[in-house]
Amino acid sequence: MNSAPPKRQRRTGSLLGLAAWLCGIAFFLPVAWMVLTSFHSETDAATNPPSLGASLSLHGYREFFGAGTGVSPWPPLINSLTASVVSTLLVLALAVPAAYALSIKPVRKWSDVLFFFLSTKMLPLVAGLLPIYLVAQNSGMLDSIWLLVILYTSMNLPIAVWMMRSFLAEVPAEIMEAAQIDGAGLGTTLMRIVAPVAMPGIAATALISFIFSWNELLFARVLTGIVAGTTPVFLTGFVTSQGLFLAKVCAAAVVISLPVLIAGFAAQDKLVQGLSLGAVK
Repeated sequence: MNSAPPKRQRRTGSLLGLAAWLCGIAFFLPVAWMVLTSFHSETDAATNPPSLGASLSLHGYREFFGAGTGVSPWPPLINSLTASVVSTLLVLALAVPAAYALSIKPVRKWSDVLFFFLSTKMLPLVAGLLPIYLVAQNSGMLDSIWLLVILYTSMNLPIAVWMMRSFLAEVPAEIMEAAQIDGAGLGTTLMRIVAPVAMPGIAATALISFIFSWNELLFARVLTGIVAGTTPVFLTGFVTSQGLFLAKVCAAAVVISLPVLIAGFAAQDKLVQGLSLGAVK
């Protein structure tokens, strides 16, 4: 009599597992197709229907790295890496103390502060594009990588504060009390007590901020030019009046996606811990 529920649970678990695998494969297939297309020639990549058994070639990657065109992708890659890394470091430097003040040592009307942070994300980016452009033009910061650093920091900071607050709320209060009894100041408490305990959450916040900065296109497209152009802007340059060269575009997309994938795999364990740290129990 008691064997039916476990069998039903196992059957339900198997069906849910199968559904999860099917969803994962459905999401992975376009990525796998992009990688495969990047190793085809332009002729094979443009066939309809596409040819799975076509010969492999590195022509798209050679074109991306400037063979035959002389256009190097390294300046945009360096610009994206600089803007993403520096803005992420600034976001963490500002978000951790702010989240500490809103969770462990809550300030007065802390809920109003959090909703103010969230309200800054409700304005469409395009609505603030013209004022930002005029300010950058009058201050001489157009086509500057540091303008992107400032914008990416301000864009990612509200989300980072919300995330870090939920992570820091899980830090045991007894640890901070013990540190205060031992005479630790705010800086020492943050660096030596809070940061190691909340490192998974910090890693998750840093990764999300890095991804948002790396993928941003609108501001980079309008506010930069030759000097401070980023990889998304560089990628749009592959759409020319001559047509869309699929193999070269797929090769460029694979290379541009690698830093995000490497960062995700490097922080995979911390990311899983961090995303579960602030979960609702």
